[in-house]
Amino acid sequence: MPLSEHEQRMLDQIESALYAEDPKFASTVRGSRLGMAGSRRRLQAGALFVVGLALLIAGVALPVKPGGFPIISLLGFLVMFGAGVLLLVGGRRGKSLGDAPRGGGSSSGQGTRTRGNRKSTGGFTHRMEERFRRRFEQE
Repeated sequence: MPLSEHEQRMLDQIESALYAEDPKFASTVRGSRLGMAGSRRRLQAGALFVVGLALLIAGVALPVKPGGFPIISLLGFLVMFGAGVLLLVGGRRGKSLGDAPRGGGSSSGQGTRTRGNRKSTGGFTHRMEERFRRRFEQE
């Protein structure tokens, strides 16, 4: 179910306030979104996993075992393990911490704040709690 226009504006305001409050955290959270690079990374990891599985099975099936040790199966397991590692941690590299927020400025006129005037506005969490209280009292 898509968001209404009002909900989308509120979400944009929350996002811009989050960027103003803690840009490093916001960039980290935004960097976890899946994109084309992430899907390509998943495809590569999946293909590598299938190759490793084929090597694992071939190592068991083939009579080639130097010294009685199934070296091909070990190689297949290592390839499968590498595919899993690529899938889990490979997508986190290459994300820039300086991504700009999508919403731009907020429509309520708050703008971007600096750390110096944070005490006067009450901070991000305080504003969110106030908005929640007002919304709860209206219903």
